[in-house]
Amino acid sequence: MLREAVQEDLFELLNLYLSLHEKEIPEDSLHLQQVWSEMISDQRHHVIVKEVEGRIVSSCICVIIPNLTRGVRPYALIENVVTREEDRGKGYASACLEYAKQIAKERNCYKMMLLTGSKNASTQNFYKGAGYNSEDKTAYIQWLD
Repeated sequence: MLREAVQEDLFELLNLYLSLHEKEIPEDSLHLQQVWSEMISDQRHHVIVKEVEGRIVSSCICVIIPNLTRGVRPYALIENVVTREEDRGKGYASACLEYAKQIAKERNCYKMMLLTGSKNASTQNFYKGAGYNSEDKTAYIQWLD
């Protein structure tokens, strides 16, 4: 099943993020609950999950960003693309990205963007196979912490 996350998915999603870059699950706090509630109630913020046999195995986030250029059309930013290590290579992340693409099209976005810190050729090839390219733009990041 491919769907948008609901309130009850928080800790399973946080556990999935251990396959991304997180080292530990954050402490359950009022702040964590508030951020999660804000994310899933925001009409522009889409937490997409792939569920197999009642378990979340893959996910990505798609945020629709309003814009004043390109005919006042928004764009989509994709973040936190992840699949459990034991479930990789089964098309789950591709399905999540395709779901995000459908959301972006429905919202009249003119482009989708994502960044990856991976230098792994298989990761680069995965994104190219999903229709993304690294030739059109140059990304710069300034870490604030």
